[in-house]
Amino acid sequence: MSKIKIFTLGVVFALLTIGCGTRATAQHTLTLMGGTGSTYARFYPAQETKWLWGAESFGLAWRYYSDTPRFVGAVGIDLEYMERGFLMGYTYTSEFIDDKEIRHYQFYRRDVQSLMLPMVWQPHFYLLNNRLRVFVEAAFVLSFNISSQYSYENDRYPAGKYEWKVPRDNRFAYGLSGGAGFAVLLGQLELGFKARYNFGYSDLMKNRNKYYSNDTDGRENPFRYSPLRSPVDNLTFSLTVGWRFNKRGFDEWFVKRPERTKRLESFNFSSATNQAGRGGGASGAMGQTRPGAQPPRR
Repeated sequence: MSKIKIFTLGVVFALLTIGCGTRATAQHTLTLMGGTGSTYARFYPAQETKWLWGAESFGLAWRYYSDTPRFVGAVGIDLEYMERGFLMGYTYTSEFIDDKEIRHYQFYRRDVQSLMLPMVWQPHFYLLNNRLRVFVEAAFVLSFNISSQYSYENDRYPAGKYEWKVPRDNRFAYGLSGGAGFAVLLGQLELGFKARYNFGYSDLMKNRNKYYSNDTDGRENPFRYSPLRSPVDNLTFSLTVGWRFNKRGFDEWFVKRPERTKRLESFNFSSATNQAGRGGGASGAMGQTRPGAQPPRR
């Protein structure tokens, strides 16, 4: 296991220990998560790319659940280690079959190790007498790229460490993510599964306004000219193990919603008409003056 993974695991378990040692309120949970998935880059101008599978991810999630039914769901924050990257066709050979060109690409591979910080909103609902929690989630994500490696298919060049350059590479990134999942509640324990898609908005490499060509680069950079856009996406599947800091259960389970009472009285048109007629007659009588009476002064 690399030093980066060991360090990240240490941070995660330290946070978990601190969270367990403090006096947490009833509406908090801490969850360990880990899984795998795929990663992909969206280049502009478009390049020949493929999904890169086997990207690992693991981390710690904190959630705070509302104590009233008016706000259904939870808010929280995650600290997650994630492997990102892409496969890009840097060269190809062609053959023509029935006057149609078929290209066979050789791929350049880039692996990036990142720390992700999603700020999550997680609506949910319960099934099976509060034993099953089903949820969807949306998040704004900040991330920091720790390190990176590169390699070429068929060992055209030896694999090596990708050297970050301030004019060429972005360390910090941001994006959005969304997903869904479920958790089975066993006492204070939650065992679950979730899928999440991280949609990158920032670029992995800076555009041509800041870094145009790779004349001063080595084999770590196969792009002749820097792409205008280079965001990176991730699709992850994770298993989760969580702990709820309340033996009784979430407060929202026990808050009864107010019953909706139906209107018992119905509108009686004839009664309303009779009352209006009597009111009109009384008004007419009050409006008349007796003979010889002086009108009131104003």
